[in-house]
Amino acid sequence: MAGTSAKTVHDIFQNMEYGPSSTSTATAQSWLEKHSRILGFFIDGKFSSPADRQTQDVTDSKAAVVCSTVCAKDEDVASAASSAAGGFKTWSGWSGYQRAKVLLKLASVLQRHSQCVSELCEVSQSSTSPAVLVRLAQYYASWAQLRDTLMPEWIPHGIVAVVVSDDCSVYFLLLKVLPALAMGNAVIVVPGKTTALPALLLAQLFMEAGIPAGVLNVVTGSEASVGAKVAQNPQVNYLTYSGRQQSGEALAKAVAGWGVPMSFSLSLSSVCPFIIFDSADFDSAVDGVIELAFKKKRDFQWVLCVQESVLDSVVARLKLRMTGMKCVPLATETDRNLIDAAVQEAQQQGATLIQLCPPGTGALYPPTVLCGLAPSCESVISPPPGPVLPLISFRSSAEGVTLGSHSPHGQAASIWTEDLTLALESAKSLCVGSVWVNCHSVMDPALPLCGRRESGNCTDGGREGLYQFLRLSHSPSLARSSPSSINYADFGSAASRFTIPEGFDPSSVPRFYSQLVGGQLRKADSGCSRSVLAPGGTVLAHCPDGGRKDVRNAVEAAIKVQPGWMKKSPAARSQSLYSLADSLEKKRRDLAASIQTQTGISLEKAEKEVELSVSRLSDWAARCDKEQGGTPFLPQSGSALSSPEALGVLGVILPNSKPLLSLVSLLGAAIAMGNAVVMVPSEKYPLPALEFIQVLQASDIPGGLVSIITGGRDHLTQALANHSVIQSIWYWGSKEGCQFLQYSCASPLKHLWLHCEEEEEREAGQNWTSSNPSLQEELWRKAVVWKSIWIPTA
Repeated sequence: MAGTSAKTVHDIFQNMEYGPSSTSTATAQSWLEKHSRILGFFIDGKFSSPADRQTQDVTDSKAAVVCSTVCAKDEDVASAASSAAGGFKTWSGWSGYQRAKVLLKLASVLQRHSQCVSELCEVSQSSTSPAVLVRLAQYYASWAQLRDTLMPEWIPHGIVAVVVSDDCSVYFLLLKVLPALAMGNAVIVVPGKTTALPALLLAQLFMEAGIPAGVLNVVTGSEASVGAKVAQNPQVNYLTYSGRQQSGEALAKAVAGWGVPMSFSLSLSSVCPFIIFDSADFDSAVDGVIELAFKKKRDFQWVLCVQESVLDSVVARLKLRMTGMKCVPLATETDRNLIDAAVQEAQQQGATLIQLCPPGTGALYPPTVLCGLAPSCESVISPPPGPVLPLISFRSSAEGVTLGSHSPHGQAASIWTEDLTLALESAKSLCVGSVWVNCHSVMDPALPLCGRRESGNCTDGGREGLYQFLRLSHSPSLARSSPSSINYADFGSAASRFTIPEGFDPSSVPRFYSQLVGGQLRKADSGCSRSVLAPGGTVLAHCPDGGRKDVRNAVEAAIKVQPGWMKKSPAARSQSLYSLADSLEKKRRDLAASIQTQTGISLEKAEKEVELSVSRLSDWAARCDKEQGGTPFLPQSGSALSSPEALGVLGVILPNSKPLLSLVSLLGAAIAMGNAVVMVPSEKYPLPALEFIQVLQASDIPGGLVSIITGGRDHLTQALANHSVIQSIWYWGSKEGCQFLQYSCASPLKHLWLHCEEEEEREAGQNWTSSNPSLQEELWRKAVVWKSIWIPTA
């Protein structure tokens, strides 16, 4: 047609431009108008908007105000908690079939209102495909149906607080909310600014699907302060957070000591490697880089790693694809200053700037690649916000994997190669939770998302992600109470108490024990020792008074031996544990006598504890090669693998009850899964653990894999908490110790399993003699993290 400006298919193919997108938001605007563009809370199944509350504006991508949300006060939080308590009583009483029907109906409701959901997400700068949300609802509906059958020993926490940061997507919000509801919990959502509007709409759609009033409540405001208020409410039983590290750290410190278990998914702060090997399809890889690096909103921060032999080819293709690209809007104008400073610093350090679009003004910035950076450059460690992509090179495949694991985060990685062997070897070696082969950012609820190190301490998605919203019916939980007044800087610094025996009996000189550090018997680095008392108060023995230096030596030894132990075949680890059980069997009389002397129980009961300990070690030896991952069925084309992996180095502060049986139960779980462990025996009953050192030395467990350090519990807890290599702490101790760990282990982030022993002693505590398989399953799940690998076939 004459005069037409329409482009031909050939023109579009040559330019590789994206087609126009629909910008109409009429449906969303109509919904906002119905609420007078002022949205309050969703409590007890209905909207409420108190008139005397502060408000905060929600803006669109052009910084125009689209509506306002109300900021919650203490009475609003109390109202939401009271409503959730009533909703939980109803919801938890329903059968799995009834809960599944509601979630399945939610999927159809989401499909019916997909236009409004999509537009509202777009308006609030939290774009999410409604089809993805429908898939989430359908997936967790099936788990609601199966919970009672497949997980009969597990019960819901009660009321779960789900807090997300400002720029967290609706997908990650529902990845917390839906499994919590499917497992029978009631939920209070504290959304960030960008997810507030979709969260309120979704709450309304839940009611349309038939969920009882009070089961899902939404309170808006500053997610950090309102989230802390919600978690501090005595009716709330669990807190889970998704978002940025800074907000998560502040939230953890605000809630420490309130007796609320917490989990964190910090994907938005994570720096992830995009690795291109020389065997990759460069055109596909570069197209993937363009898709994820230069869009306005990203779930992760990316660093491009390119093998040196193909660096010039990849850079040339990047320049070609970046030609004609427009400036990208920034989230805020303050991001512009951060980007300018980072780019200037990188250039001063020798980086080459690739920027093929004229610099914009204000909150606009051109797609930018920073080439030739060193791995230690600040722009690589912490990339600036906006469309800026750091690029580093590597020589060998092994070096590429090392660079990919260099970040303190470990959320995800994308690797590009046509060599399947290299792909699988690299995916297994990378210290990240998710690996995408020849693709990126593929999400499905059937695959677990499990961050490493600073990227989080919980698992979302898959069956594995359900357990954060459940607890064993017979397992004690933290008691709700107000925080103690603790000087965190001085915790554990009190001097040890020494006991000077009255009189002297030459026929019963107390024995001096050594601790096990790095596979060797050693005295405490300080040279000090502690007196071990019998039930009657007499001095039985002296043990080392360990401290920070002893912990450091133990961890240094563990770092050297743990990778080799983890790479051993499960069958080889199983044989080592059987060897340990045999050594324990040979020393059963000495250990039984030690237990009887230390605790004052009868010899018969002490022998029974040793017998159970041998059996427990044999159980863990048998489980070594039985626990494995799987290949989830996924709606997309391709194959996926999901497998458990070792956490790394664990710190374990042992309980007073059953001093030998509890030790071998926790030790067996840790090393069976490939971890190394630093154990602190009961301060009250350390002798059975010190006698057990001889058992360890007589077995073929590698030296340094297990260290046993005696001393003050608080002092050693503080040393373990402050060591950056320790990935997880299992703690039995005081309420103050639990509070200290929740406060201190937010940065660097650690996996925590906390038990207040004073409370457990009043409530019978952990039944270590139980042979219930669910107890071993809980221990096993505490000892592993999950890795997902996605391999597309088309």
